[in-house]
Amino acid sequence: MSNTIRSPELEISSILHGGIHHPLLRSWQANGRTLTKSMFIYPIFISDNPDAEEIISTLPGQKRWGINKLESFLGPLVKKGLKSVILFGVPMKIQKDAIGSAADSPETPVILALQLLSKLFPQLLLVIDVCLCEYTSHGHCGILSSLPNPTHSDQPTIDAQASAERVAEVAINYAKAGAHVVAPSDMMDGRIRTIKLGLMRSGLANRCAIMSYSAKFASGMYGPFRDATGNAPMFGNRKCYQLPPNGRGIARRAIRRDAAEGADILMVKPALPYLDIISDCAQIAPEYPVACYQVSGEYAMVVAGAEKGIYDLKAMAFETTEGMVRAGASIILSYFTPQFLDWLGEER
Repeated sequence: MSNTIRSPELEISSILHGGIHHPLLRSWQANGRTLTKSMFIYPIFISDNPDAEEIISTLPGQKRWGINKLESFLGPLVKKGLKSVILFGVPMKIQKDAIGSAADSPETPVILALQLLSKLFPQLLLVIDVCLCEYTSHGHCGILSSLPNPTHSDQPTIDAQASAERVAEVAINYAKAGAHVVAPSDMMDGRIRTIKLGLMRSGLANRCAIMSYSAKFASGMYGPFRDATGNAPMFGNRKCYQLPPNGRGIARRAIRRDAAEGADILMVKPALPYLDIISDCAQIAPEYPVACYQVSGEYAMVVAGAEKGIYDLKAMAFETTEGMVRAGASIILSYFTPQFLDWLGEER
């Protein structure tokens, strides 16, 4: 069978199998409202030092891991019921450039991790964040425009088409390396459609789902994550492509757009300050699994409050995540995942 699209008029919305090709993906179609182990995706930071086990000071209990440490780290969690991880690359040694060439190099740590984890834990759903910011010399999530006067809002302009094409290229290579789900977090216009078409042309659309960061806000809660990955922009900020915190309307538009462009799962990020957007997403697209990311700042805030004796850690972890589920989420990306693997096996 040819890997090319037979007709350029084929609707991308007709491709549904990518969202159900894995048992866990099929379970997420139930849009359940009870907190379960299978709802959780654990974010993992993959260092390009193969033997790394580096503490992240601003993200309590989390580390950057080298690929040589992944089996001993994840093995016990898989035995406890871990169903899915999302991988983030932390390249410290590479030469960065304007287009993030190293993002999909065969030797980049996340590709090596995908290949390794596919063999070690074949039932584990492997999600991978797709973005260029960790790999670009400027630290932005797309490719900067080469126009003679590339300024907008006093900052260089993003070339949306070139960015979407490059992000899609990276996503396709991740899918080829073993990703079950690609999760573009760049917020470039048009990237979901471009990725979907790329998966279709590569013969991978029925074997790889797209989890879109559909409503990703320009939040103040990403600080610990940026410490973990070293991906802060070298100049300016990301407010011209991440959504404004007061932008409920544009978030709704982004959710509709990404659903129409071929996303299989829709995500809201951060989670707790945007419960209304999670609810909106569940109402706008009731046929889709809704994910939310309990981001680094949310997690660190809950941990800090517990350390100060303001509340019990377990009780607040449940309260916050159950609020997300109540709002409409059926998938939660959370640094509390290891604890929930224990807590959900206990009497409450």
